[in-house]
Amino acid sequence: MRPTLPRWAGTLAVKAAAFITVMCCALAALLGVLVHVSVTNQTVGQARDLALSRLQDATQAYEAGDTLLPGAGVDPEGLPVRLRSLALTGKRGTMVSSDQDRPIMWAAGPANGHRALAVEVDYSQQARTIAGLDRSILWSSALAIGATLLVGAFAVTRVTRRLHGTAQVARRISAGDLDARVNDPRTNDPTRPQDEVAAVAAALDSMAASLQSKLLSEQRFTADVAHELRTPLTGLHAAAELLPPGRPTELVRDRVAALRTLTEDLLEISRLDTGREKLEVDTEELGALAGRVVRASGTDTEVRIVRDARVETDRRRLERVLGNLVANAHKHGRAPVVLTVDGPVVTVRDHGGGYPGYLVAHGPQRFRTEGGAKGHGLGLTIALGQAEVLGARLYFANAVGGGAVATLDLRRAGG
Repeated sequence: MRPTLPRWAGTLAVKAAAFITVMCCALAALLGVLVHVSVTNQTVGQARDLALSRLQDATQAYEAGDTLLPGAGVDPEGLPVRLRSLALTGKRGTMVSSDQDRPIMWAAGPANGHRALAVEVDYSQQARTIAGLDRSILWSSALAIGATLLVGAFAVTRVTRRLHGTAQVARRISAGDLDARVNDPRTNDPTRPQDEVAAVAAALDSMAASLQSKLLSEQRFTADVAHELRTPLTGLHAAAELLPPGRPTELVRDRVAALRTLTEDLLEISRLDTGREKLEVDTEELGALAGRVVRASGTDTEVRIVRDARVETDRRRLERVLGNLVANAHKHGRAPVVLTVDGPVVTVRDHGGGYPGYLVAHGPQRFRTEGGAKGHGLGLTIALGQAEVLGARLYFANAVGGGAVATLDLRRAGG
């Protein structure tokens, strides 16, 4: 079963875009905070120095008995309580407060008689400067994040597009198209910088070429062996027919017949491997065709017609598929064997031990059998190959109640 991804998981492009966005936001926030703190400290420091300078002048005038300048006074109205308490302890300090929505920088110090001498400085310009700086930081951060996100998404999309192309080629190869290649431009041009995607593409192309070469060698070997065996087998068959009647003659003829069947199967597989088989499509009644297959097999197979259907298919190839499935059910399974026609879907079920695990998972493999079964694994291989030529789908499974079930889906056959 394919593992399901968690809800937060997404494509590489989405993850990369989210990562770039988070990093840009974090960097913009860090730079914005640093600039805000630096400029604010500088602006507040200048306003504080001005306020303390005016407080110094006001203190000198107060001690000399001169008239205080506008904006200076003893215990003035609006002086923050915390700043007045600090001045009463004999210390000087500054604080920003608001008076009728107008920011003011206060500076206060001690005066005679447990009173506080304070001056106020208009802080509106400095507040507007800091607010304007904050707006500029926000706008510039948003623009920088947007531009970086677009550039990053473009760069990541180029990489993911190449990865998707490589994945598509890999799927085509796994489906049997060994001529498929990625042909990444970076792998064909040594002057261009190589990256990891190009390395993966080159490795996939190399693997496909190697696999194709080995498969073609195996196909040529199978075809050559089958062709070379036909001539001596013809002589053996003729010689066996000349032997006198008897048990030894029957054994020889039986083995010669088995060897001829094996050779013909190998030749058929070699033709299927070339992929050049042509269909002779005609309209066929599935129920009647299934009955003919069972009668030709000479086996005790039950035919059930749930719903008959007419399909466009190659009669000879379809009979070959169903005949092989019925023969395999009787050879490797147990009775009763039932062939069921349900519309364009045909199933063949026996009541034996079922298919081996490798066959259900990966399909039939030539010259592989398990559990002491006799045979070469060619019957189901030929059935699967002929089904592919028909454009049909052939599935192998084990029934819940026991036994093997082969399902031939002809809904796309004849295409």
